[in-house]
Amino acid sequence: MFENRMPRYDILSEESMSVLDLGWRRIVSEIGVEFMSPWAVELLREAGQTVEDVNVKFDPEWILAQVAKVPSEFNLRARNPKNNVHIGGNSMVFGGVYGPPFVREGSVRRDATFNDFQNFCKLAQSFDALDSVGGVVCEPNDLSLDSRHLDMAFAAATLTDKFFMGNVVTAENARDVIHIAEILHGGRAAIEETPALISLINCNSPLRWDDRMLDSLREYVLAGQPVVVTPFLLMGAMSPVTIPATLAQQIAEALTGLALAQLVRPGAPVVFGSFLSNIDMQSGSPQFGTPESGIGLLCTGQIARHFKLPFRGGGGLNSSQTVDAQSAYQTMMTMMPTFLSGTNWVMHTAGWLEGGLVSSYDKFILDVEILQSLMAEFTPLEFNESSLAFDAHVEVGHGGHFLGAAHTMDRFRDCFYRPFLTNSDNYERWNRLGARDTRARAEEIWKKKLEDYVMPDMDPSTLLELSEFVAQRKSQLDS
Repeated sequence: MFENRMPRYDILSEESMSVLDLGWRRIVSEIGVEFMSPWAVELLREAGQTVEDVNVKFDPEWILAQVAKVPSEFNLRARNPKNNVHIGGNSMVFGGVYGPPFVREGSVRRDATFNDFQNFCKLAQSFDALDSVGGVVCEPNDLSLDSRHLDMAFAAATLTDKFFMGNVVTAENARDVIHIAEILHGGRAAIEETPALISLINCNSPLRWDDRMLDSLREYVLAGQPVVVTPFLLMGAMSPVTIPATLAQQIAEALTGLALAQLVRPGAPVVFGSFLSNIDMQSGSPQFGTPESGIGLLCTGQIARHFKLPFRGGGGLNSSQTVDAQSAYQTMMTMMPTFLSGTNWVMHTAGWLEGGLVSSYDKFILDVEILQSLMAEFTPLEFNESSLAFDAHVEVGHGGHFLGAAHTMDRFRDCFYRPFLTNSDNYERWNRLGARDTRARAEEIWKKKLEDYVMPDMDPSTLLELSEFVAQRKSQLDS
């Protein structure tokens, strides 16, 4: 977990915020939002909102009263207490890519497998900068669709000792993962006291919450586990083409989801989520790492702070098909505003490629290097007698050099961030050592990390109970 103590980059004026406030209020009160689960519609009807079939029109002041119940900060527990994290405030928590059906290994693009999922768990465990493997870091297409959520949760629970994300495909899947968390942490009361899971609940933008997402939301919220209520906005497809219109829609969708969660369990931890980018207006393809997505991220961070809500957004997003310059600069176009906006929970930090269709081993390494570099850049400087190094000037004098100065010798091991992927050899040495580019060096690193991986310890009785539960449920679901 990284503590971002740098100032936030607020770009919205008071006038802009007032315009957005009017915009989201008109959407929820005049147009309304659809809720595709009957229980959700009934809860909202009982709460006094205007219901027309599945469309709900809201009193904006009621929404704000519900949102005010959301904790501005909360903790998440990991199997290893050293990996516990805090969501909110200055904390930034990072997880791997989420959702790709494909994997890229070197030059080969193929269907993702369970072995790939396990490998990404091991890589997430191997880097301290990552707080979690995330959730569906890749879709294990070689496993049964009905029970693969159990295999993924078991792998994340055993191959890492960090927290992981819940499954949201069905309410039944959600209940299974909640029970796995109960086994890991000593029962329902323990995870209700300090949550162990965080789950992604996407809005079917524009202005519709579908039944699977809502049913999963209810299961996690009833168990006291935080959900990330996230509008899925690609400008020009799921929202209008202007950023202000998209921001107003985002607020309307997110706040209605947050309000529902508070009806299910008042005071439940919920995160204001953002997934905002645009499409290519020539091809209709999604684009990531664009100037528009960066501006939207900066705006949304400010909006979340305005409502005193923890915030999810950003990550290593890009549209490139391979690990090349485009994949790197688009990732930086997203990761820089991720830090500038003080994002609390960052999904897709490592491994994202090809617009989120691909989990890439090489990109995973590149992204961790970017993440660690930004952590160093966003660590405030210390200004004191020691850092001013007056004695070093006295020692070196005019026209000298500081390589051998006592001040340098005392600090050379950790005075600068030491990249593990970057190469700065001169051309002759680089050529002599094989002329390996960034992708080739990344491949060497992830293979070595997997070779050196050590599985974290787990209490044998917990492992047995977990194994028996997963085996029992798989036999039920796959029969």
